[in-house]
Amino acid sequence: MKKFRWQILIILLTGLVVGILLLSEQPEGVTQIVPEPVTGGFYTEALIGSIQRLNPILDFYNPADRDVDRLLYSRLLSFDERGIPVPDLAASWGISQDGTIYNFEIRPEAKWHDGQPLTAADIVFTIELLRNGGEIVPADLQRFWRDVEVVQLSETLIQFKLPEPFAPFLDYLTFGVVPQHLLGGRTIDQIRDLQFNIQPVGSGPYRFDQLIVEDGQIVGVSLLAFEDYYGKKPFIPQVIFRYFPDAASALQAYQADRVMGISSISEDVLASALAERDLAIYTGRKPELSLILFNHKNPEAGFLQNPEIRRALYLGINRQYLVDRVLGGQAILADGPIFPGTWAYYDGLPRVNYDPERARQILIDAGYSLPAEGGEVRIGKDGDALQFTMLVPDTARYRALAEAIQQDWAALNVQVTLEFLPYPDIIEQHLTPRDYQAALVDLNFTRSPDPDPYPFWDSIQATGGQNYTQWDHKIASEYLEEARITLDLNERARLYRNFQVIFADELPALPLFYPVYNYGVDRQVQGVRMGPLLESSDRFTTLLEWYLSSRPAAVTPTP
Repeated sequence: MKKFRWQILIILLTGLVVGILLLSEQPEGVTQIVPEPVTGGFYTEALIGSIQRLNPILDFYNPADRDVDRLLYSRLLSFDERGIPVPDLAASWGISQDGTIYNFEIRPEAKWHDGQPLTAADIVFTIELLRNGGEIVPADLQRFWRDVEVVQLSETLIQFKLPEPFAPFLDYLTFGVVPQHLLGGRTIDQIRDLQFNIQPVGSGPYRFDQLIVEDGQIVGVSLLAFEDYYGKKPFIPQVIFRYFPDAASALQAYQADRVMGISSISEDVLASALAERDLAIYTGRKPELSLILFNHKNPEAGFLQNPEIRRALYLGINRQYLVDRVLGGQAILADGPIFPGTWAYYDGLPRVNYDPERARQILIDAGYSLPAEGGEVRIGKDGDALQFTMLVPDTARYRALAEAIQQDWAALNVQVTLEFLPYPDIIEQHLTPRDYQAALVDLNFTRSPDPDPYPFWDSIQATGGQNYTQWDHKIASEYLEEARITLDLNERARLYRNFQVIFADELPALPLFYPVYNYGVDRQVQGVRMGPLLESSDRFTTLLEWYLSSRPAAVTPTP
């Protein structure tokens, strides 16, 4: 129980917002006047993907629906960029001393878009659907909610009883709440075919207005600000999404003045997007960590159990080259298993920089030298050669990364054979049964606002869990297990700091970089801020603060 000309880079690192805006270099003595926010206008965004069901219990596998649902539906709470919980539907909450009971008070003024009051019964109903989600709701989420007792204490009070203390519990309260009075008495399979899913009724800051249909096809959806929303009212009264199959067609729509924003700008169109004078590109860290996993229990590559060998391999990778040249600058160097900018991140550890000379010396000190009779692969005192196989997802991006790493390690006289496979095969046929030596993969932390690294690194998870390295470090596991049942945030941060120190010393895996997400918004839209993302819809975290400048829009609103 997860340098570009017009680019704006906004990433929270060690609690600071690092903003790089290469567009507006103001002459000395010139003061830029920031206009006061005004209410009015509309915002049209090119949304890559297509509509399926605008329902938060049915949208787990469709990011396009999740983006729209973020504005339509409310949650008990959300999380800020640092992973700190922020109340939404919840007016307040309390936790029992033993950490097993959570009481939440719901805002009494919360209403559905049809005017009906939102009550604790709606939350109980939504959780019941999540418990019995069939193939629609992720299996781990269903199992979690089956172990939690949910009790409605009153119209506005709800209680959660956990079988044991679990500090990341608040993570699981970010689901969108659905209305019992409209969906009650049905199973999730029955709900999936209802008209409700294309004419939704939520309780968020925007309400459903209409679908945009052209030639018999749904090409967009219009939302209007909800007048009775319990929270801050948005400055922009209308938000329109238009669907496009890819970033290239979305960019063409922007160039034709059909939209004001682009939901995701992929690498293949990034250069063209950056050349657009009035398009600001915002970049945020994705909830992903690219790294190299080592199997610590594979006897055919026993040297990978040696932390000094792993350190030498880490020092031998030119990670900055990978980011700058292979990825075109679209990533951030990673230093450990916990995301920078979160409350749990420890910034006191030195970065491991590219140092092939030091790497060679470490290998020599560990007894691995080139054979006297000649050869290109280092041999240990016991005759074992520094050679192993690394599994790599069979995509152009991963292939380029792996080949660059292979060359770096070859310069250390370490021989690596690359085996390219479909990503699902790597997970199902190799990582899960622990049948591999090394693997270049991404760990995905979507739906995990809490920075808890337990699932990937605790020794209990080494057999049958997601600790694919089978790293077994007693003290590190104790820190992770204690942090999971500790509610005090400062104490949890201390425990995670200690864990990160051990991780940096042991290097059970080699963190490479965090991929980034690019989002384009026309410069007439002001107030846009974007930090690290847990999913693409997090770009709307500050949407209620967006407003339009006086520069007129070329696109026309939906009637």
